[in-house]
Amino acid sequence: MPIFVAGHLGMAGSSFVRHFKEMGYSNIVTAPRAELDLTDLAQVRAFMQKVHPKIVINAAAKVGGIIPNNDFPADFIYQNLLIQNNLIHCAHECKVERFLFLGSSCIYPKLAPQPMSEADLLTGPLEPTNRPYALAKIAGIEMCWSYNRQYPQGTGFLAAMPTNLYGAGDNYHPTYSHVIPALLRRFHEAKLASANTVAIWGTGQVRREFMLVDDMAKACIALLKLAHPKWEPLLARDRNDGVGPVINIGTGTDVSISDLAELIAKVVGFKGTITFDTSKPDGTPRKLMRIDRLREIYRMPFVGLEEGLTMAYADFQRELALVFETGR
Repeated sequence: MPIFVAGHLGMAGSSFVRHFKEMGYSNIVTAPRAELDLTDLAQVRAFMQKVHPKIVINAAAKVGGIIPNNDFPADFIYQNLLIQNNLIHCAHECKVERFLFLGSSCIYPKLAPQPMSEADLLTGPLEPTNRPYALAKIAGIEMCWSYNRQYPQGTGFLAAMPTNLYGAGDNYHPTYSHVIPALLRRFHEAKLASANTVAIWGTGQVRREFMLVDDMAKACIALLKLAHPKWEPLLARDRNDGVGPVINIGTGTDVSISDLAELIAKVVGFKGTITFDTSKPDGTPRKLMRIDRLREIYRMPFVGLEEGLTMAYADFQRELALVFETGR
């Protein structure tokens, strides 16, 4: 039973591959970008027809923090739409049994009630800084739902919406990374330079939820392994309450950016002061996921934030060592 993980070199995809292998699966199929362009329908169709996977995980996407989302909005919506459209449609053509579409908590309205439930989708305006990416992911959810409804005897598509992820395999680019890898790098470099202060964008008062990527992968694999009577209701084939085949993947707890910065400074060993540049945008005031639906199915404990940040910092240091050794 081949399992195709699209985007296996990214943080989320590599975590899926890692955990499947730890569980003893030897039938994991991957393809680097040089061999398979996921934005090319003909290539995706030929690959899927050759491999005939029974399970597909769409962990491939163009992702980034506030700066790249602002700088490259056309790239974010165009490339993500192409990737997900090709994978979803070809999964249907090849009669894939279970398809997991990974999205993001940014699909929910900027001022959604907190914590955000799956029913809050499309109930208000999105955060402008990442609207193109969010709209692409919303379109992917609707596409999953449409195929589930039109082809009730065919492929089962489920959209998993993880909260903000961090951990092994993250992108530590100084400009284009998300908040945790960006701060890990900034505090690390400040410590090495014996800097007195580190400046953080915004007021520090907004709150965010963070989840170790390995916890996300474990939860999603548990969903994919559900027995049919528990899997089928998640697909929302006949649901009329407006809630599609969506399930939030989060920890159910959040933290202010100010407290996050203090915690990262502690983990890294930075002894200076932290300042906040209030001329820079905060983004959405709060993004906390309601995870009632997930907890009905999956009850394993999640790694705490300080422990997870310690693991992430070790990964960052390994990345630095690899860059130093290889010169890349």
